[in-house]
Amino acid sequence: MEGVSVVVVAPGQGSQTPGFLEPWIAVPAFAEHLEALSAAAGVDLVTHGTVSDADAIRDTAIAQPLIVAASLVALGGVLDGSATRRAALAGIAGHSVGELAAAAGAGILSEHDAMRLVAVRGAAMAEAASKTATGMSAVIGGDQDELLAKLGELGLSPANFNGGGQIVVAGELPALAQLAAEPPAGARVIPLQVAGAFHTPWMGSAVDELRAAATGVEAHDPTLTIWTNKTGEPVASGSAFVDLLVGQVASPVRWDLTMESFAAAGVTGLVELAPAGALVGLAKRGLKGLPTVAVKTPDDLDAARALIDNDGAV
Repeated sequence: MEGVSVVVVAPGQGSQTPGFLEPWIAVPAFAEHLEALSAAAGVDLVTHGTVSDADAIRDTAIAQPLIVAASLVALGGVLDGSATRRAALAGIAGHSVGELAAAAGAGILSEHDAMRLVAVRGAAMAEAASKTATGMSAVIGGDQDELLAKLGELGLSPANFNGGGQIVVAGELPALAQLAAEPPAGARVIPLQVAGAFHTPWMGSAVDELRAAATGVEAHDPTLTIWTNKTGEPVASGSAFVDLLVGQVASPVRWDLTMESFAAAGVTGLVELAPAGALVGLAKRGLKGLPTVAVKTPDDLDAARALIDNDGAV
């Protein structure tokens, strides 16, 4: 991977905020792109990204297509049609639902198929979540073994190993409330704006629905290095990557291992696609000193392009 050093990452659910797409809609090319992605998903993403309130976009069936579409629009802006800039990337990865944006960015899926699948994924996970009152909380600090033992006692599951001392846990709301009231020593528990116990066995029915939808989807081998959330390792087969992202719905996200792979690959810069911020924050703790750019609005595109074009130099 000599000569390449900047990785592009796509965020997961919970990164959306009301009105975050307004600056993008103001640019006609981005508005047109978003409308095409909206049509593929069968969801009015323009409305949800501009005027819908926090409760509306917290709905998993809305949030997931919204986030993936935002990442794809931002990726288009970052690359700006430059094959040279794309070829200069060290690779791409997505956190949770961001894996669908990454799959499209790597050429595994068409954007149309990625949006069609994320619409199925979001609706299926919302349906699975509706069966029991479940949620997710971030646990920051404390001893990991002590936390995992506590989760076992409460019937909770680890969902995201995010690195930098953060683990997201999931399960029934009363158990999450008990964890917050009685956290492990040195740990803080922060409830997340996510309506479901994602990346746990609670999502088994959603895996089945997504797998059925993915059957027959044309998957190409990636033309960019892409890492899986399952193990943090690169995956060279497009069909294998699709299988992994389907199963990932009910298994933990190992973003900690993904960041370790970035470090091992010699990555020296990171660009997070819209709605950006969360993964840059994790990189600052897990990949200390790594230059990063969070693409939140079109105003951030020049900095992202410069980081890539300068091979991670700032």
